[in-house]
Amino acid sequence: MKQKKLKSVGLFLLMLVAIGGVCALAWFGIGKNHRGSAKNIILGLDLKGGVSVTYEVEEKNFSNTDFEDTKAKLEKRVGNYSTESSVYAEGDNRITVDIPGVTDVEKITNDLGKPGSLYFASAMSEGEDAGDHETIKVGSTTYKIWLSGSDVKNATGVSTTDKNSGAIEYIVSLDFTDEGTKKFKEATTERLNKTIAIIYDEQVISEPTVQTIISDGSAQIDGQKDLEEAESLATTIRIGSLKLTLNQISSKVIGGKLGSDAIKTSLTAGLIGFVIVVIFMIFVYRLPGVVAGLSLILYTGAIMVCLNAFDMTLTLPGIAGIILGIGMAVDANVIIYARIREELGLGKTVKSAIQIGFQKATSAIVDGNITTFIAALVLMWKGSGPVKGFAQTLAMSIVLSMFTAMIVSRALVYVLYNMGGDKPALYGVQKERNTIDFLKIKNICFIVSAVLVLGGVAGFFIKSMNYSVEFKGGISVEADYGKAYTIEEFEKEIQPKLAEVIGTNDIAGQPVSGSNQLVIKTPNLSNEKMNDMQKLLIDEFGANADTIQVNEISSSVSKEMKSNAIVSVILATICMLLYIWVRFKDIRFASSAVIALLHDVLIVLAFYVVSRTSVGNTFIACMLTIVGYSINATIVIFDRIRENVASAGRNPDYRNIVNLSITQTLTRSIYTTFTTLVMVLVLYVMGVASIREFTLPIIVGLICGVYSSVCITGALWYTMKTWKLGKTQGSTEVKLEKSSNKNKK
Repeated sequence: MKQKKLKSVGLFLLMLVAIGGVCALAWFGIGKNHRGSAKNIILGLDLKGGVSVTYEVEEKNFSNTDFEDTKAKLEKRVGNYSTESSVYAEGDNRITVDIPGVTDVEKITNDLGKPGSLYFASAMSEGEDAGDHETIKVGSTTYKIWLSGSDVKNATGVSTTDKNSGAIEYIVSLDFTDEGTKKFKEATTERLNKTIAIIYDEQVISEPTVQTIISDGSAQIDGQKDLEEAESLATTIRIGSLKLTLNQISSKVIGGKLGSDAIKTSLTAGLIGFVIVVIFMIFVYRLPGVVAGLSLILYTGAIMVCLNAFDMTLTLPGIAGIILGIGMAVDANVIIYARIREELGLGKTVKSAIQIGFQKATSAIVDGNITTFIAALVLMWKGSGPVKGFAQTLAMSIVLSMFTAMIVSRALVYVLYNMGGDKPALYGVQKERNTIDFLKIKNICFIVSAVLVLGGVAGFFIKSMNYSVEFKGGISVEADYGKAYTIEEFEKEIQPKLAEVIGTNDIAGQPVSGSNQLVIKTPNLSNEKMNDMQKLLIDEFGANADTIQVNEISSSVSKEMKSNAIVSVILATICMLLYIWVRFKDIRFASSAVIALLHDVLIVLAFYVVSRTSVGNTFIACMLTIVGYSINATIVIFDRIRENVASAGRNPDYRNIVNLSITQTLTRSIYTTFTTLVMVLVLYVMGVASIREFTLPIIVGLICGVYSSVCITGALWYTMKTWKLGKTQGSTEVKLEKSSNKNKK
């Protein structure tokens, strides 16, 4: 027995060292470059800034369709640098690209090159007829065009190993669109054992020989001397699919929209919120609370290391994904420890209670996490921009939260048990409690929810939403101020006075690094307000009148990004519905969950309308956070209903089962909401204006989510389940039992 205790002490110390090692890696990193350190995480445009490159269309006459197509395709190309890259139009013939997390302007402009025309073509002999194909002349040679860059879906430079010789080769891997696949098959059929030239900007950049007929939409160009050459050619092919030729007219390093002070404040707020959560867990759950604290520390350190390891760009939407992951990690621990207490209340030994507690909690944790993970995968697949960034961070957070809750927490609990933590007082015992009749107020809740939802929808059509420049476009005013303003100085000194003059708070400022320039973006203004704005900037803040440049800019949230967000959310909802249906073997569970989810989203949407909260890049992330949180909270209650129905026998009293299930999970609902809310509330209280604008809707969504889970979802399932009986099964006369031991078999 003593030897077993010593082994457990050793194992506990080893686990502490491992957790400390992960945290040390996240803090200090490895080597001179501090690889793995949190300070090396790539920060987005909103947090740190990046490189901004402006292009001008070379062609004089072009259609708006070609311009929008060029902008959309350039957006896809720069997405290879970061999912958080931003592309928007300036005026009628300029496109600006903002790439986060980088400061080397020369490298970015060299990598991007000069986006122009790209063709796959073959040299024509004298007198040869091109048929239906277009031609292009390079020097004295005329080429027949088989396909253009717009037929290329993707191009990547990779290294491979020759199967026979084992030598490393460097190639460019190509993937074609459906139309491009047909064209390339035709080209390789006719040009078998002959060359096809790749012509970029009227220069032949490569002329590989066709070795086989290619019909599957994939090809490779070999013969590159190194990986850098392969990647350079791949980059040229990717950016050469634009319909219009773009000339670079400016490039600069821009500062973050939030500023360094805002980041430090947010980090401090996050740390304070985290400490409060850990203290709360220890206070409520005693010994398991210590385990939860260690697991959350490991989770946070692992998140930082993974963000660095996978070169992911961290933005406010990404932070939302991490917050949701922390919420789900806390939730998993709460579910487990609440189950352990229940088993102790049934008279089980501590060891048995731990074993059964983890066993019974598994289904709720797995179902909740998998449902949200499915949504994250769909969002990664179909989403773009901040949606994809949010989804990537969320997916990673879910995997890590499940690992820490189901593997690390379990191991730590058993180790501490073997070290002497075998007394029920260290875990707490669930006290007997009366079942609350939640269904008694279901009609009132339905009416209240209907009023809120319908009122919000009506308000949306009557008043519309307060769309920011990121969503609807506006103007950009750039000038030299004779001094370098920080973003904090802009927010304290310039922004409030500008808001008074132009009548809106939708004002964003970004300093240009290494200069005295400041870029200010606002909605479109009348000539009078535009003049007032310029006068204010000149008279009070020292803007040089000769350096002021005003440009009309499009929204940075493109139509495609919006449509992708809508499509991905719809697909994610359908996938979640199907998963819940299959797992719970009852379409009523799935439909109730989706209705409640829609209820939460619409109420938060109503909040945006009523509060006039600005709808910008973070709006989509806020809504997705609410979707993930809401569905997870609902799954926990449904899991308990499923369990209680299974143990109720042939004639279950559905009314009592629903009330009992909600009562049994009520503590979990309150505790999980409280801990997640603490994290967001501290950010709201300590954060700058833009952080508050981001966190306030999430706070509303968290409160709405716990309300719908407790008061709406179970009632919806009960109503659907008993509808076919023609009356409410188990009327109000049913005597509500206490959630005592006999109810928890």
